[in-house]
Amino acid sequence: MDKTLQDNKERFVELLKSTQREGVESVIKDLESLGFFEAPASSTQHLNYDGGLVEHSLNVYDMAVMLKEQIIARRPDLEKLLPTESIIIASLLHDVCKADIYRKVMRRRKDAIGTYEEYQAYEVDYSNLPIGHGEKSVIMILRSGMYLEDDEVIAIRWHMSAWDLPFQSFELSKSLNVARDKSPLCSLIHTADTLAANLLERKLEILRS
Repeated sequence: MDKTLQDNKERFVELLKSTQREGVESVIKDLESLGFFEAPASSTQHLNYDGGLVEHSLNVYDMAVMLKEQIIARRPDLEKLLPTESIIIASLLHDVCKADIYRKVMRRRKDAIGTYEEYQAYEVDYSNLPIGHGEKSVIMILRSGMYLEDDEVIAIRWHMSAWDLPFQSFELSKSLNVARDKSPLCSLIHTADTLAANLLERKLEILRS
C-alpha cells in the first residue's frame, strides 16, 4: 500500500472512529475484508485507480464540511440539523456499496505511436448484492452492526438524488421529494458528492495526466 493510500485509510478510520458510534469497529473490519480501501471510485470516470474510493469518500466529507460552514453562516437555524457526527458517517459511508463490485482486468490499447500496450482496467460486477446503490450502502452498514439515525439513512440512500430515478417508480420520486424536505443532510451529502466527483476530482485527473 503506497503512502497516499495508507494516509487516506488512516484518516478515514480516525474520522469514523471519532463518532464513537456503536458498531463502527465492525464496519471498518468489514470494509477492510471487502477491499474498500484499495477499490477505485469508478471503473472509467472519477478516481478510477487503486484507493480512489476512500479518496473520494474523504473528498465528499471535506466538501460537506465546507458547505456546512457556508450554509450555517446564512442559516444558523440549520446547524442543529447538520451534526458533525452525521456528516462524517454519511459522507464516508455513502459509497460502501462499491467496495465489492470492481474486478481488475488487463486490456490492450494503442499508444501514441500506434503500438499496442497492455493496461490495467476495471470491470464491474453487481452480482454480490444486486439491490441498487444507496440502499445497498445502508443495508451493508446495518448488517455490519452499526446504528444509523434516520437522517443518515436518508442521506446515504438518496446521495444520488434524481440520478437514481430514471427507470424507477412515481412512488420513489415522491419519496425523494419528501426526503429532501425532511432532511437537510440529504441535500448536503448529495451536493458534496456531486461537487467532489464532477469538479474536484476531475481537476485532479487533469493534473495527473
